[in-house]
Amino acid sequence: MDVIDISTGSRTEMIDINRQVASCVRKSGVKDGMCILYVPHTTAAVTVNEGADPSVKRDILKILNDLIPFEADYAHTEGNSAAHIKSSVVGVTQIVPVKDGAPMLGTWQTIFFCEFDGPRRRKVHVTVSATG
Repeated sequence: MDVIDISTGSRTEMIDINRQVASCVRKSGVKDGMCILYVPHTTAAVTVNEGADPSVKRDILKILNDLIPFEADYAHTEGNSAAHIKSSVVGVTQIVPVKDGAPMLGTWQTIFFCEFDGPRRRKVHVTVSATG
């Protein structure tokens, strides 16, 4: 298993981690299999979506912030309930197929680390295993 270290710079953001994930896959030596991504944080997530147009991630964050505002009648007293909810909605795991020694992503797809309670230092655990 590898770990990708991430330093986030704002309260909410989506960070492209394609290059780091591809490096973990190459390092594993697996040609065909699965790459499992896991975020061990309760206020962060990981997702796959369009990375070619930066307005997509801006739209995703805007709608998440509109639907799950930072200030509401939350019972959790730390002040980051919205981040916990966003993490649960987006999810802390992704499975990406590996083909020919690389993550198998669509033309426009990007793997994003999602920060919902930053800025912070974060981690993404990456496990690559062969199939067959």
